[in-house]
Amino acid sequence: MNLIALLIGLVIERLATQLFHWRRMRWMDRIIDFGFRQAERVATWPAVIPIILLGIVLVLPVFAVIWFLGDTLAGFTYLLLAIVVLFFSLGPRDVGEEVGEYCDALRAEDEEQVHNAAKAILEDDVPNDPVERMQSVEAAVCVQANNRLFGVIFWFFILSPFFVLGPLAAWAYRVTDLIRRRAVFNATRESGADSNAERMREAAETLHGWVAWIPARLTAIGYAAAGHMDDAIAAFRAPMEDTGLTTSERSEHLLARVGVAALALQERPDETPSERAIRGAEAANHLVFKLLLIWAVIISAMTLYGFTQ
Repeated sequence: MNLIALLIGLVIERLATQLFHWRRMRWMDRIIDFGFRQAERVATWPAVIPIILLGIVLVLPVFAVIWFLGDTLAGFTYLLLAIVVLFFSLGPRDVGEEVGEYCDALRAEDEEQVHNAAKAILEDDVPNDPVERMQSVEAAVCVQANNRLFGVIFWFFILSPFFVLGPLAAWAYRVTDLIRRRAVFNATRESGADSNAERMREAAETLHGWVAWIPARLTAIGYAAAGHMDDAIAAFRAPMEDTGLTTSERSEHLLARVGVAALALQERPDETPSERAIRGAEAANHLVFKLLLIWAVIISAMTLYGFTQ
């Protein structure tokens, strides 16, 4: 049942792009901001505690639906619930679609659209230098694939043997990512290391880092299996240079380093900068797709042999 729900969810993810605006959930930003303001009242607490409480509040609606359905949550009812929860947990946008927009803008030589498309992938400021932008996009595709796709799939299936905990875990993972995104956005608008926004950012990245730690490393290993293994394994084993990173940032650096190494792209002397950028972005997207197929095969085998439902 969970495998069917996942396959349908991925089909919707790939084909029903016109539905993506439903899961932007801008209204949740106001709830998260309200939670951040309330956290100022308990400034003496470790900042991660109000972040965890905020996450629990945002997960409660899905739990309430599960509790309300009770004994009726089986068969088709469960399948429908799992598909809906997966739809809102994945994303919020498909990485492949964003890569396509980025490559189309490069082909059209529309610098403004290139910048906007790159910003959507990076979810951060875009480097002005074309080479740095190209490298950042390739790395970001590998990172965003875990945040938007593989992390959700991991928690959905790892807890699926415990009946309804699969959809609940998938949504909980998305909630931690939504809180992290909003906290980072707020922190960029406020200066000062002692500000509440900076405290919330560090706490939100810590919480997300905890739940993303295992799927990030499984995804990195998967990049090695789906791409150039020798280079990827060497990148995986390389020590992390910056010890001041949060848990979430360390996972993202690992994904970027291993993913780019797995691409093992060679420079071509007759290639223009735009052609090289297109090739790199499409190669990163293809790597993600190959890994998704690997995960689908593994999950199908686990389902066949009874390790999951």
